[in-house]
Order: sequence, then structure tokens, then C-alpha cells
Amino acid sequence: MTDLVVKQAIEALQNGDKGWYSFFTENPAMTDDGNSVDFKSFFSNALGNEKFLSIDRVENDGKDIYGEFKAGKWGTFPVFFKFHKNTEGKFNRLDIGQSK
Repeated sequence: MTDLVVKQAIEALQNGDKGWYSFFTENPAMTDDGNSVDFKSFFSNALGNEKFLSIDRVENDGKDIYGEFKAGKWGTFPVFFKFHKNTEGKFNRLDIGQSK
């Protein structure tokens, strides 16, 4: 991964570390398969239970991550995480979903 902040955020996600939230603005926008979802509510369930099993591709200067993901009760499937940074370097939007 070439974007250091994305790399650190993914490491926090992988470890179920609540430090994950520190990489984001107070109320970031988020979509899951194109549908708006509440970021904090979503990750209150996912953090510590869901993670990447592999990272297969990185695009968009290191901000788009593709890989195999273990999504708790939903199973394992290929996904994307697309991080969007504001001018202060915090993520103000995260788009996730199944990749084709």
C-alpha cells in the first residue's frame, strides 16, 4: 500500500483497533454497495469481526483497496474500500462494496 494513512487505517481495521476511527472526520460519509450507511453504526458491528484476508490490488494513489474480505455472518467475498481524504488528511468518505 502506497498511501501511509490508508495503510495505517487498514492495519487498525485488521487488528480490530478502535484507533480506526481516528483516521476519519467526526461524521464521514459512507456507502456500502452504493447505499448510504452510518459509518459509526456500521463499524460498531464490523470492527473486530470483519477484515481483509488478502489485499489483491491497490489503485488511485493507494486510496482504493481491493481484496478478499471476511464479513462476519455475511461470508467471504471480494470487496473494495475507497478512501477519500479532506485537505487535513483525514478521511471524510469511505465507499465499500463487493468488487466484480
